[in-house]
Amino acid sequence: MEAALIIFALMVLFTFVGLGVFVTVKVVKAAKRGVDRTITQARRTVEDTTLRAKSLGQVGVAGALAQLRLDLRTSMRATQQALYDGVRVDASLKESIGLFERLSAHGHELDDELKRLEQEPDRKRIADGLPDLRERAAKITQAADSLRWAARDRARRFAADDLSTLSAQIEVESGALRDWSRSSVDDLTAAAEAWDAAQAAGQTPAPGGWEPQPQPQPQPQPQPAALNPAAPATPYPWQKTRRPESTT
Repeated sequence: MEAALIIFALMVLFTFVGLGVFVTVKVVKAAKRGVDRTITQARRTVEDTTLRAKSLGQVGVAGALAQLRLDLRTSMRATQQALYDGVRVDASLKESIGLFERLSAHGHELDDELKRLEQEPDRKRIADGLPDLRERAAKITQAADSLRWAARDRARRFAADDLSTLSAQIEVESGALRDWSRSSVDDLTAAAEAWDAAQAAGQTPAPGGWEPQPQPQPQPQPQPAALNPAAPATPYPWQKTRRPESTT
């Protein structure tokens, strides 16, 4: 018996220890993901700020490369946010997200190439290749913008349809409320006018109605018959009938 209790206690202990380890690992992974997102966001912010500064403060090839990267990253990031926010309420955007992921691969490839060209010392060769780089960037950004605006137009159309339906329902309900209110006011007005007319005529309205009721006239009532009517006088059998006395 004691051995069984010890084994049971050890099993409970190991269960709690395993559960604690599992929870700890989950918490650590979640914290690590949060830290990674924070670091990635900070790095992205710093890089975008640097690109913006280069595009404004530098001229020539360096400024052109920075502007291309900045435009590309801004368009792709805005499209990504619009699609992933929209798919939460509209599952049909999943196909659009698949297309964006394919487009995003081309965008990352171009962004990495532009980043390498920023360190390229042969500025003339970069300048010769700028038209091709601009064309590739324009195709990617135009495709991303098309997806983004299509998703926004779809969301706006759904919102407009829902608003129209809601407005129509509210109009119907408002009309019903107005009809009910007008009927009640009319009934009360008619009742007040009837009461005033009855008072002016010196009559009191009968309970339960708004018109004076005629008083019933008394009707002659027949006399009730006697419960025990008197029976006609009959001679008893022991009584003899007297004969009339003779005068002779």
